[in-house]
Amino acid sequence: MVYGTSRSHIEVRGFAARFYDELLRLLTLGAYQRLLRKAVGFLKPRRGESVLDMGSGTGYVACLIAPQVGPKGQVVGLDIGPEMLRRARSRCRHFSWVEFRELRIDGPMLFREEFDAVFISFVLHSFENEKRSAILSNALAALRPGGRLVTVDYGEFALREAPWTVRALFRFLECPLAREFIGIDQKRLFTDAGFRILGERCLWGPYIRALRAVKPG
Repeated sequence: MVYGTSRSHIEVRGFAARFYDELLRLLTLGAYQRLLRKAVGFLKPRRGESVLDMGSGTGYVACLIAPQVGPKGQVVGLDIGPEMLRRARSRCRHFSWVEFRELRIDGPMLFREEFDAVFISFVLHSFENEKRSAILSNALAALRPGGRLVTVDYGEFALREAPWTVRALFRFLECPLAREFIGIDQKRLFTDAGFRILGERCLWGPYIRALRAVKPG
Protein backbone atom coordinates (compact mmCIF):
# COMPACT_ATOMS: atom_id res chain seq x y z
CA MET A 1 0.00 0.00 0.00
CA VAL A 2 0.94 3.64 -0.44
CA TYR A 3 0.53 5.96 2.54
CA GLY A 4 0.19 9.73 2.82
CA THR A 5 -2.76 12.11 2.80
CA SER A 6 -5.87 11.75 0.65
CA ARG A 7 -4.05 13.83 -1.97
CA SER A 8 -0.52 12.45 -1.72
CA HIS A 9 1.32 9.13 -1.68
CA ILE A 10 4.59 9.66 0.17
CA GLU A 11 5.50 6.44 1.94
CA VAL A 12 5.26 3.13 0.11
CA ARG A 13 4.58 0.05 2.24
CA GLY A 14 3.52 -3.56 2.07
CA PHE A 15 2.96 -5.15 -1.34
CA ALA A 16 3.76 -1.92 -3.21
CA ALA A 17 7.09 -1.60 -1.38
CA ARG A 18 8.06 -5.24 -1.95
CA PHE A 19 7.30 -5.06 -5.66
CA TYR A 20 7.78 -1.34 -6.32
CA ASP A 21 10.39 -1.69 -9.08
CA GLU A 22 8.51 -4.58 -10.67
CA LEU A 23 5.20 -2.68 -10.71
CA LEU A 24 6.74 0.38 -12.32
CA ARG A 25 8.62 -1.75 -14.83
CA LEU A 26 5.34 -3.46 -15.76
CA LEU A 27 3.34 -0.25 -16.08
CA THR A 28 6.07 1.43 -18.17
CA LEU A 29 6.44 -1.66 -20.39
CA GLY A 30 9.99 -2.22 -19.21
CA ALA A 31 11.11 1.41 -19.57
CA TYR A 32 11.41 2.33 -15.87
CA GLN A 33 14.94 1.18 -15.11
CA ARG A 34 16.20 2.16 -18.54
CA LEU A 35 15.02 5.75 -18.10
CA LEU A 36 16.63 5.93 -14.65
CA ARG A 37 19.93 4.86 -16.20
CA LYS A 38 19.56 7.62 -18.77
CA ALA A 39 18.83 10.14 -16.02
CA VAL A 40 21.93 9.12 -14.05
CA GLY A 41 23.89 9.64 -17.27
CA PHE A 42 22.40 13.15 -17.41
CA LEU A 43 23.72 13.77 -13.87
CA LYS A 44 27.23 12.63 -14.93
CA PRO A 45 28.59 11.46 -11.55
CA ARG A 46 32.38 11.66 -11.34
CA ARG A 47 35.01 9.76 -9.40
CA GLY A 48 35.33 10.98 -5.83
CA GLU A 49 32.12 13.00 -5.81
CA SER A 50 29.53 13.08 -3.03
CA VAL A 51 25.97 12.54 -4.25
CA LEU A 52 22.71 12.92 -2.31
CA ASP A 53 19.76 10.78 -3.44
CA MET A 54 16.62 12.40 -2.02
CA GLY A 55 13.77 9.91 -1.90
CA SER A 56 16.04 6.95 -2.60
CA GLY A 57 13.33 4.28 -2.59
CA THR A 58 14.67 0.78 -3.21
CA GLY A 59 18.22 2.03 -3.80
CA TYR A 60 18.28 1.32 -7.53
CA VAL A 61 19.68 4.75 -8.42
CA ALA A 62 22.19 4.74 -5.55
CA CYS A 63 23.58 1.46 -6.85
CA LEU A 64 23.91 2.97 -10.33
CA ILE A 65 25.79 5.98 -8.98
CA ALA A 66 28.05 4.09 -6.54
CA PRO A 67 30.49 2.55 -9.05
CA GLN A 68 30.75 5.85 -10.89
CA VAL A 69 31.87 7.86 -7.85
CA GLY A 70 33.97 4.95 -6.56
CA PRO A 71 35.15 4.22 -3.00
CA LYS A 72 36.66 7.70 -2.66
CA GLY A 73 33.22 9.16 -3.27
CA GLN A 74 30.03 8.97 -1.24
CA VAL A 75 26.36 8.30 -1.90
CA VAL A 76 23.77 9.16 0.75
CA GLY A 77 20.17 8.06 0.22
CA LEU A 78 17.24 9.52 2.15
CA ASP A 79 13.82 7.91 2.55
CA ILE A 80 11.12 7.51 5.22
CA GLY A 81 9.83 4.04 4.36
CA PRO A 82 11.34 1.28 6.54
CA GLU A 83 10.62 -1.40 3.95
CA MET A 84 12.15 0.65 1.16
CA LEU A 85 15.20 1.37 3.30
CA ARG A 86 15.65 -2.34 4.02
CA ARG A 87 15.51 -3.13 0.33
CA ALA A 88 17.95 -0.32 -0.48
CA ARG A 89 20.48 -1.40 2.15
CA SER A 90 20.33 -4.98 0.94
CA ARG A 91 20.67 -3.98 -2.70
CA CYS A 92 23.69 -1.73 -2.10
CA ARG A 93 25.37 -3.84 0.60
CA HIS A 94 28.49 -4.39 -1.52
CA PHE A 95 29.21 -0.64 -1.70
CA SER A 96 30.68 0.48 1.62
CA TRP A 97 30.57 4.13 0.53
CA VAL A 98 26.77 4.08 0.17
CA GLU A 99 24.54 4.75 3.18
CA PHE A 100 20.82 5.23 3.67
CA ARG A 101 19.18 7.36 6.32
CA GLU A 102 15.58 7.57 7.47
CA LEU A 103 14.84 11.25 7.05
CA ARG A 104 12.07 13.40 5.63
CA ILE A 105 13.29 15.41 2.68
CA ASP A 106 10.63 18.11 3.08
CA GLY A 107 11.60 18.97 6.67
CA PRO A 108 14.64 20.57 8.33
CA MET A 109 17.92 19.11 7.10
CA LEU A 110 21.44 19.65 8.41
CA PHE A 111 23.33 19.30 5.13
CA ARG A 112 25.14 22.49 4.16
CA GLU A 113 27.24 22.57 0.98
CA GLU A 114 28.33 18.94 1.46
CA PHE A 115 27.44 17.44 -1.92
CA ASP A 116 28.57 17.81 -5.51
CA ALA A 117 25.30 16.53 -6.94
CA VAL A 118 21.72 15.78 -5.90
CA PHE A 119 19.36 13.32 -7.57
CA ILE A 120 15.59 13.31 -7.02
CA SER A 121 13.46 10.75 -8.84
CA PHE A 122 9.65 10.48 -8.82
CA VAL A 123 9.29 12.53 -5.64
CA LEU A 124 8.17 16.08 -6.34
CA HIS A 125 4.80 15.14 -7.84
CA SER A 126 3.74 13.54 -4.53
CA PHE A 127 3.90 16.77 -2.51
CA GLU A 128 1.96 20.01 -2.25
CA ASN A 129 3.67 22.99 -3.88
CA GLU A 130 4.99 24.45 -0.62
CA LYS A 131 6.60 21.09 0.20
CA ARG A 132 8.08 20.86 -3.29
CA SER A 133 9.67 24.24 -2.67
CA ALA A 134 11.02 23.03 0.68
CA ILE A 135 12.55 19.95 -0.94
CA LEU A 136 14.26 22.01 -3.64
CA SER A 137 15.48 24.51 -1.03
CA ASN A 138 16.97 21.61 0.93
CA ALA A 139 18.67 20.37 -2.23
CA LEU A 140 20.10 23.83 -2.88
CA ALA A 141 21.42 24.09 0.68
CA ALA A 142 23.01 20.63 0.49
CA LEU A 143 24.91 21.43 -2.71
CA ARG A 144 28.25 23.13 -2.95
CA PRO A 145 28.33 26.21 -5.21
CA GLY A 146 28.29 24.95 -8.78
CA GLY A 147 26.71 21.67 -7.66
CA ARG A 148 24.32 19.85 -9.97
CA LEU A 149 20.72 18.75 -9.52
CA VAL A 150 18.88 16.25 -11.71
CA THR A 151 15.24 15.40 -11.13
CA VAL A 152 13.22 12.71 -12.85
CA ASP A 153 9.47 13.11 -12.81
CA TYR A 154 6.39 13.50 -14.92
CA GLY A 155 6.48 16.15 -17.61
CA GLU A 156 3.72 18.57 -18.52
CA PHE A 157 0.97 16.94 -20.61
CA ALA A 158 -2.77 16.31 -20.90
CA LEU A 159 -3.54 13.02 -19.17
CA ARG A 160 -6.68 12.39 -21.22
CA GLU A 161 -4.55 12.37 -24.39
CA ALA A 162 -1.88 10.04 -22.98
CA PRO A 163 -1.60 6.34 -23.93
CA TRP A 164 -3.33 3.72 -21.80
CA THR A 165 -0.10 2.78 -20.02
CA VAL A 166 0.30 6.32 -18.67
CA ARG A 167 -3.37 6.55 -17.72
CA ALA A 168 -3.10 3.18 -15.93
CA LEU A 169 -0.06 4.38 -14.01
CA PHE A 170 -1.98 7.43 -12.79
CA ARG A 171 -5.11 5.43 -12.04
CA PHE A 172 -3.57 2.60 -10.04
CA LEU A 173 -0.42 4.04 -8.45
CA GLU A 174 -0.60 7.80 -8.43
CA CYS A 175 -2.24 10.41 -6.23
CA PRO A 176 -4.33 13.50 -7.06
CA LEU A 177 -1.25 15.69 -6.62
CA ALA A 178 0.42 13.91 -9.53
CA ARG A 179 -2.47 14.93 -11.78
CA GLU A 180 -1.99 18.53 -10.69
CA PHE A 181 1.79 18.35 -11.11
CA ILE A 182 1.59 17.63 -14.85
CA GLY A 183 -0.35 20.87 -15.34
CA ILE A 184 1.91 23.37 -13.57
CA ASP A 185 4.99 25.33 -14.66
CA GLN A 186 7.48 22.94 -13.11
CA LYS A 187 10.63 24.83 -14.09
CA ARG A 188 9.49 27.83 -12.08
CA LEU A 189 9.73 25.71 -8.91
CA PHE A 190 13.45 25.33 -9.59
CA THR A 191 14.19 28.95 -10.44
CA ASP A 192 12.14 30.18 -7.47
CA ALA A 193 14.27 27.94 -5.21
CA GLY A 194 17.45 29.54 -6.56
CA PHE A 195 18.53 27.05 -9.23
CA ARG A 196 19.53 27.83 -12.80
CA ILE A 197 18.06 25.40 -15.33
CA LEU A 198 20.69 23.86 -17.61
CA GLY A 199 18.48 21.66 -19.74
CA GLU A 200 16.00 18.84 -19.94
CA ARG A 201 15.82 15.39 -21.46
CA CYS A 202 12.68 13.51 -22.47
CA LEU A 203 12.99 9.98 -21.12
CA TRP A 204 9.63 8.48 -22.08
CA GLY A 205 7.96 10.71 -24.63
CA PRO A 206 6.63 13.88 -23.01
CA TYR A 207 5.40 11.89 -20.02
CA ILE A 208 8.61 11.44 -18.03
CA ARG A 209 11.53 13.82 -18.24
CA ALA A 210 14.75 14.75 -16.49
CA LEU A 211 15.55 18.35 -15.58
CA ARG A 212 19.16 19.40 -14.96
CA ALA A 213 19.95 22.49 -12.90
CA VAL A 214 22.91 24.04 -11.13
CA LYS A 215 23.44 25.96 -7.92
CA PRO A 216 24.96 29.31 -8.92
CA GLY A 217 28.34 30.24 -7.54
